Amino acid sequence: MKQAESKWRTAAQERIYRRRLLEALRSTASGAGPRAVKEAADSALALTARGQSQWSRAILLGRCRPRRKLLLKAGGKVRRGRRRPRPAAPVSVAVATGKKVRDRLRVLGRLVPGCRQLSAPSLLEEAADYVAALEMQVKAMRALADAFSAASLNAAAAGEAESRVV
Repeated sequence: MKQAESKWRTAAQERIYRRRLLEALRSTASGAGPRAVKEAADSALALTARGQSQWSRAILLGRCRPRRKLLLKAGGKVRRGRRRPRPAAPVSVAVATGKKVRDRLRVLGRLVPGCRQLSAPSLLEEAADYVAALEMQVKAMRALADAFSAASLNAAAAGEAESRVV
């Protein structure tokens, strides 16, 4: 796990990601919503990872789109599984613990793009890499938001000063 985190902690990776993020944001339409910004940020992150991880390849190939969207575009229907719960049979502690771990791994596989079918060790490695990449993404986007807010404050102050002079 240390290896995955250290790869995303380098200053060079951050610079590359920031540059790609700015390029991706410039290429989106000015009135685009938050989903377009998220897609631009995710694609910049995947490009920075250079497709070396499962999640980055999934983002680059566009396989992380929800099944519902794909089905609706194809004219299909989404079935919602609403089943009645079966009466619980007595289960040993070891079996219950194993089931909890499997369930949590399945949920984790859904959270990391392209990782639904991975084995547990591979999934944990991919998840660690993805979390480290997302931390870098948050850091870069915070810096970008701070820069934009400082620029807008400076522009507002300059506009206020001009109105006093006139």
